[in-house]
Amino acid sequence: MLELNAQKIDQPNVVFIMIDDLGWKDVGFMGSTYYETPNVDALANSGMSFMNAYTASPLCSATRASIISGIWPARNGLTSAAGHLKEVTYESVLNKKAKPDQKAIDIKSANRINPDYYTMAEALKDGGYTTAHIGKWHIGDEPSDPLSQGFDIDIPHTNAPSPLPNGWFAPWPVWKGEGNDGDHLEDRMAEEAVNFIKQNNPKKTGKPFLLNYWAFSVHSPWKAKKEIIEKYEAKTNFYEAQHSAVYAAMVEIMDQAVGNLMNTLKEEGLIDNTIVIFYSDNGGWYLGAKNYVDPDYVNQPLGSNYPLKNGKASIYEGGTRVPLAISWPGKIKAGSVNHQAIVSSVDIYPTLMDLCGIKINKKSQLDGVSIKEALMGKDLERDEIYCHFPHYIKSTGNVPSTYVRKGNWKLIKHFYDNNDQTHRYELFNLQTDIGETLDVAEVYPEKVKALKLLIEKHLSETGGVVPIANPNYIK
Repeated sequence: MLELNAQKIDQPNVVFIMIDDLGWKDVGFMGSTYYETPNVDALANSGMSFMNAYTASPLCSATRASIISGIWPARNGLTSAAGHLKEVTYESVLNKKAKPDQKAIDIKSANRINPDYYTMAEALKDGGYTTAHIGKWHIGDEPSDPLSQGFDIDIPHTNAPSPLPNGWFAPWPVWKGEGNDGDHLEDRMAEEAVNFIKQNNPKKTGKPFLLNYWAFSVHSPWKAKKEIIEKYEAKTNFYEAQHSAVYAAMVEIMDQAVGNLMNTLKEEGLIDNTIVIFYSDNGGWYLGAKNYVDPDYVNQPLGSNYPLKNGKASIYEGGTRVPLAISWPGKIKAGSVNHQAIVSSVDIYPTLMDLCGIKINKKSQLDGVSIKEALMGKDLERDEIYCHFPHYIKSTGNVPSTYVRKGNWKLIKHFYDNNDQTHRYELFNLQTDIGETLDVAEVYPEKVKALKLLIEKHLSETGGVVPIANPNYIK
């Protein structure tokens, strides 16, 4: 038994920190000079940061499902932020009709992670890990909830999409009966995470642990502690792209939570044998959304994803390109920056299996690949990723679309979006045009043709449900 325990505690612990709606440049290590994120930056500097990291969807439920299952949204059917809806569906379907000004009939997303999937948490639990999920879930209640999908602990055990309508400060809608008036939700979630680490130190239990810390921050409602808002008001330059004091304060509160987790790992003597992942579930929000902003600050825009185009709920780079840093002292070179690997959220599951020395079970249906080679300083052979987002989103102007990125090239297929209801394609070279300002589809027809075939192959292999032309479209 002692030998077995010794073997288990040699396996690395995993702390997976995922922030809600954090934009690509919303932290210092990705270039922000307005937001202050010393703890996140220290985490990134202790390992490898990725300049080409993506989520499989520009909306949260779909990304979360892709992480926990390792499966593309086109295959698992959860393609939108539908995880909280009352109707339970595990497959996406074609909507019955569309508005007369819409050229396509788009897709109704599944709204739960299918409980039959063998999840990342189940795989780690079967591999000897104690597992905990703390924070936001949003991919289903029972039997799709964390406790049914491989986690031993789930706090606050809610499927809520956010702390709305006014839930950063106790009493909390997402965790009724807990907290003292005025307590901040992210502070309390970090406290629960700290307690889990201390109580489940492998030196005491003989078992490694997986801690999913999926923060509620920095999702709406956009409110924060007054004293931190005032700090950023004093340094705000409205000529800079990032200048919302409210949002900056929310980012700082998130950073403090990350610092609490990292400090605890150090205090418990676990930092050298713990893999820490820092990630976001989709691109940053960037519109006004004044209904959710503190009324004292309604005239402040929320954020900026510049130089990326658009943001959350958009097929463009601002919607799916996100910050990613992975730390494992002594194994991953400190301060390394990876410009080569193109990483997607479906890769997290197989990567953790590889790093933790757990064989991938035949019950897994993984679409992602392990990025271990990239973490060890080698090139990642896979260089193409996909995003299937077949939805109209009025607030961002998104039309039903699928993209492939292969190397530096990105092709977007907008279903039936030409005036004659044929498909519209946009091609961008992200090496020279990260802001997707110049569509070069007409200049490189052969490149369009080759990438079109990849999109068609992806949708065929995954069984992705695709839009059809709207027969009632009125020009």
